[in-house]
Amino acid sequence: MRTPTPFTTLCRPRTFRPLHHKSLFRSRGFSAYLVTPKELDEALKKNAPTAISTAAKVIPICAAWFMPNDPEKRTGRQVFMNKRIPTARFFDIDEIKDKESEWPHMLPTCDVFADAMSNLGVRKEDEVVVYDTEELGLFSAPRVAWTMRVYGHPKVHLLNNFRLWVQEGFPVETGPPEVPNITKYPVPAYNTDMVVKFAEMKTIGYDYGKEGSEDIQILDARSKGRWEGTEPEPREGIKSGHMPGSTSVPFQELLDPDTKTLLPGEKLRKVFESKQLDPRTPIISTCGTGVTAAIIEAALKEADFGSEDDRRLYDGSWTEWASRVSPTSGLIQGKGSDSGSSSTSRESSPKSSPLSTE
Repeated sequence: MRTPTPFTTLCRPRTFRPLHHKSLFRSRGFSAYLVTPKELDEALKKNAPTAISTAAKVIPICAAWFMPNDPEKRTGRQVFMNKRIPTARFFDIDEIKDKESEWPHMLPTCDVFADAMSNLGVRKEDEVVVYDTEELGLFSAPRVAWTMRVYGHPKVHLLNNFRLWVQEGFPVETGPPEVPNITKYPVPAYNTDMVVKFAEMKTIGYDYGKEGSEDIQILDARSKGRWEGTEPEPREGIKSGHMPGSTSVPFQELLDPDTKTLLPGEKLRKVFESKQLDPRTPIISTCGTGVTAAIIEAALKEADFGSEDDRRLYDGSWTEWASRVSPTSGLIQGKGSDSGSSSTSRESSPKSSPLSTE
């Protein structure tokens, strides 16, 4: 069994407790982690009609985000203001993060997360449904939903997805949102078993292929070209390529090509099986900065592929990895590297675009 990596910022280690008493949570009838537009619409209609009610609520959380090199220079907050689910709040992943880290989207400290949830008007007993943009489909929402799970929010769901919500005619609103009542969200614990840090990843990289080393599957959500080292990274000064032993799983392969919804569980399982992955072997998901790696985690969860206790996400992902490992260490593999590739990827994937290069 692997040893959990300690968390070095000011967070308590997570203590697993039974679920809170059912009276604290009003059942919304959500059948799974993924929520359909119809299910969310019906749940929102059951919310208490007044803001002063103390009953638990279903709260839509908009996690809209665009890459820094977006050709239209859109921002998540801009599209949130232009079109959103009524009563939704905006979770800004460029702000709610570890601002002292030099890497783009590292998890915030426990205190920062608690403050963010308080300012969003979310209470521990509320049920949150995280969603993306109509433009991109499923993209950054899985990262925010995963973040909430890391910090132990009891009921977190993922809308599949806002593009369908709009297409199916469910209500939207525009303009400045109503300011939510600030809550006092308790400072949470941090589940170290869901996260991998650089030091452990480096050890895994050096141990790859050695006799007696633990067998770990590393799944990379970036484009096939970036994984191979034949396409540039979107961030200046970052070399493309991949970690030793990793498998290319471009996140686009996990989405419907038209609606950009997550594929059904049985289709997702076939994708993972086509990569010759083993659900009995521990899995680490990675990408550019830890955002689209969470799409892989959501897909694994939906496909029931692998044990949740053996699925983790590398928070710093490729941006941290390529910045910190030595160019002569052999830890950057690929056609564009001096060391060559020690891994294979048999599948083709959609060519990366400025909108899908995370």
